[in-house]
Amino acid sequence: MAGDDSSGRPGLALVERQDVENRDVEAGLDALDASPDLPAGPGLGKRFVRSVLPPIVFLALLVGVWELAYLAELKPSYVLPSPADVAQKFWETVQDGSAAEAIWTSLSRGAVGFAMSLVIGSLLGLAMWWSRWLRAAIGPIVSGLQSLPSVAWVPAAIIWFSLSNAAIYTVVLLGAVPSIANGLLSGLKQVPPLFDRVGRVLGLSALGRIRYVLLPAALPGYLGGLRQGWAFAWRSLMAAELITYSPNLGQGLGQLLNIGRELSQMSLVITSITLILAVGVAIELLVFAPLERRVLTRRGLTAR
Repeated sequence: MAGDDSSGRPGLALVERQDVENRDVEAGLDALDASPDLPAGPGLGKRFVRSVLPPIVFLALLVGVWELAYLAELKPSYVLPSPADVAQKFWETVQDGSAAEAIWTSLSRGAVGFAMSLVIGSLLGLAMWWSRWLRAAIGPIVSGLQSLPSVAWVPAAIIWFSLSNAAIYTVVLLGAVPSIANGLLSGLKQVPPLFDRVGRVLGLSALGRIRYVLLPAALPGYLGGLRQGWAFAWRSLMAAELITYSPNLGQGLGQLLNIGRELSQMSLVITSITLILAVGVAIELLVFAPLERRVLTRRGLTAR
């Protein structure tokens, strides 16, 4: 009996050691599954100092330098107006409704143009990813169109469609579609081929694999293409509005900028540029930045 006890003790110790190791592994897995106790975020004051205060200080310095240049009379006042004159003109465009009308006209055009670009660019990106021959045939052309200034399409669009909204949308499409297509193609190229094979094993059709496997996996790259596509769409829209000026088209921000140029009102020109910049920054902060944070958070690439 003593021999059995002595021979069984090593086996018993091994089993106990394995149980301890299994419990340690389970505890580690539970710790990974549990939400980490993240430190509390910075307070409102610190967030203000980090995010809001630097742009305010920079703008204040910029306006200060501008005022000094005006007082030093580096340029005539009709070429370089004072910040007060520009602020007055800005307030006048807000009061008489010109700013609101121009912003609404341009934003509505931009939204429609970007929506059309989104559909066409996504289909083009999927087609180039699906067909290697098509990617080799038109891939360089799409990349070349992405680097071509959108304003170069304005004369051709005017000849094709005269002074109409169709000419403006044509310029927007030619400016935004290549960026969206290349962004989606870049995201799809980064998806491991194993994902597509898993979709085939699960019995998904081609459309099912694209909808449920490939597009979600390519979402970060696709989102980058959408952001760049909107930037190109907005710039293309401003170039088209600046040149295709007609009373029948309404008054967008580009038309407002062109009016300032024709009247030699530098205050109106700077006001229009400020409105164009403000709309671009607002779309970035209100649409694309939150969307990017949500995608990265859901993928565990940033803290909640």
